[in-house]
Amino acid sequence: MDERPLTGVRVLDFTWAWAGPFCTLQLAHLGAEVIRIETTTRPLCVSRSIPPFADDTAGPNRAGYFNQYNQGKRSIVLNLRRPEALEIAYQLVKQCDVVTENFAAGVSEKLGLGYAKLTQYRRDLIMISMSGYGQIGPYRKFLGYGGPAAALSGLFSATGYRGGEPAEIGISYPDPNAGIFGAYAILAALVHRDFTGEGQYIDQSQWEATLPVVAEGLLEYAVNGREPVRDGNHDPLMAPHNCYKAAGDDDKWVSIAVGSDAEWRALASAMERPELGDDPRFRTARDRKRNEGVLDEIITAWTRGRDRWKTAETLQRAGVAAFPSLSNKDLATDPHLMERGYLVSLEHPEIGRRIHAGIPWTMSGTPCRVESPAPLIGADTDEVLKSLLGMSAERIAELRREGVVS
Repeated sequence: MDERPLTGVRVLDFTWAWAGPFCTLQLAHLGAEVIRIETTTRPLCVSRSIPPFADDTAGPNRAGYFNQYNQGKRSIVLNLRRPEALEIAYQLVKQCDVVTENFAAGVSEKLGLGYAKLTQYRRDLIMISMSGYGQIGPYRKFLGYGGPAAALSGLFSATGYRGGEPAEIGISYPDPNAGIFGAYAILAALVHRDFTGEGQYIDQSQWEATLPVVAEGLLEYAVNGREPVRDGNHDPLMAPHNCYKAAGDDDKWVSIAVGSDAEWRALASAMERPELGDDPRFRTARDRKRNEGVLDEIITAWTRGRDRWKTAETLQRAGVAAFPSLSNKDLATDPHLMERGYLVSLEHPEIGRRIHAGIPWTMSGTPCRVESPAPLIGADTDEVLKSLLGMSAERIAELRREGVVS
């Protein structure tokens, strides 16, 4: 069977930046037809204008960020300040199952694209609004980028080293996290519609979607009335559990995690220090945790002069969980990701063939695949208006001259 799970589902996508496009990327991977609504009046998707750019040459079709998260989609350009363009959007809604947007709370209504308005054109419409803090509540007007959401979620508070200050997590993790939650909510709504015939409105808060990531911290306070302690890469119970310096430059490290006394003895033997397995300082998990500082020094003395891959392979053969800390270059050339088909090579009409991160799942009954690279801006305007709305080439040319489409 070659039909993908969402074959026949059409999505009208008003999203921008990361969270929204990451959501609709999952739908495209699952087989939905995703039509991006873009505009030339302002950079609707800022990711078309931020680096890295292919060959270090800037351009709206050359941004790696945009091209990664908009694979398999189509692009049309509407000047949404014009009533004629809004009318086109309304007519497209009639042809779509799902509408997605991640503007600030209330913006879609101001644009004339709120759920109440759009359901006048399709009664069983599914719509998701992916704002930073939801459509109601005292924070609804706050700016909703992933960085502030990560801070508000408690992630920064729990990130850092013992005795140090809270630390940033390095990426805007709430964005892709919200994208996954949003895609899942849309799938649930599609199933609900199959059973009931009813559409629904999904009010998603990026902040709230991030809170489950820090469930342990929330529970620590809710159950015990205390804040979790920042402790770097250490685990509350397992020891050793850390990222250890390996031979080479400052980016070469190897992660090691020991979950049982047997694994600890296997690690000690792999280090050619079998006597450590019965050392009273390290005999049990509690002993090792109590003497974690000394334990980390002993392991670092072993890993520091060794190649990170050699260390990982040695420990894996011994039954100890270990793996190098990978750089972006490591990931882009990883043989495992290549063999599984996660890394895909796509031929883009402007920048040529490039490697992309693809689909992180395989399904035997409904195989998914990346159908196409990200679209050039406005590449599908004519075809979409012709095929879905029945517009003639002459009418489209007229709308283009009037600045309604491009």
